[in-house]
Amino acid sequence: MTKKVLITGVASGIGLAQARLFLENGYAVYGVDKSEKPDLSHADFHFLQLDLTSDLAALYDFVSEVDILCNTAGILDAYQPLLQVSEEEFEQVFQTNFFAATKICRHYLPQMLENDQGIIINMCSIASFLAGGGGAAYTSSKHALAGFTRQLALDYAKNGIQVFGIAPGAVKTGMTAADFEPGGLADWVASETPIGRWTDPAEIAELTFFLASGKAQSMQGEIVKIDGGWSLK
Repeated sequence: MTKKVLITGVASGIGLAQARLFLENGYAVYGVDKSEKPDLSHADFHFLQLDLTSDLAALYDFVSEVDILCNTAGILDAYQPLLQVSEEEFEQVFQTNFFAATKICRHYLPQMLENDQGIIINMCSIASFLAGGGGAAYTSSKHALAGFTRQLALDYAKNGIQVFGIAPGAVKTGMTAADFEPGGLADWVASETPIGRWTDPAEIAELTFFLASGKAQSMQGEIVKIDGGWSLK
C-alpha cells in the first residue's frame, strides 16, 4: 500500500523540498500550510490551507492516519532578545514551533501505536543546541522541541515508533529571504559557515527521506545536525 506522509509547512522551503522528494519516490503526500497551495502538480499530492495555531480539526478530517509525520512548519523571531519581543509574539512562536507539533503528534500517535509502527520527524534547529541561532522566543521553542523529540523517542521506542529530529543551520528558504536583500546577513553567514555556503532545502529533504526509510531505527531519538559545520566552531 502507498505510504502516507503528512508534512506541515509544505508551501515553500524545506517542506516543499520534502514533499517533492517523497512524491518522486511513490509516497502519497498530505501537505498543510497557512500559505496558498504551492506550485506542485501531482496526483498523490493533497493540500490543506490551514494555520496550525488555529483549531486543527480540519487537519484531522483531511487525513485520518499517517505513516510518516514531518513536523516541518516554523517561524523566526527576528533575533529579538526578551525585552524586545512582546508576550504575544513570544507565544505565537511557541504555538507554531512547539505546540502545533505536540498536538499533531498526540493526535496521530494512537493510530501509529495500533499499527505497531510509525515515523515522526521534528524540525529542530541548531538553535535547539546553541544560543544565537535565533532570538529568545525561537531558541526557547527549538530547545523545547528537541526535549520533546527525545522524550517521545524514549517513551515509545519499544512500541515500534521511530522518532527523530533534524537540526538545520542556515538554509536558503523564503523564511530567510530577508538575509539575501541588500545589507542582509547572507554573505556574512556563508563566510562564517565552514563549508562556505548556505544549506539547500533539498539537502534537508534527502536527510528526511533517509530517516523515514526505516533504515535508521538504531538512531532512535537522535537530532541530526545539518548546518554546514556551523556548530563545530
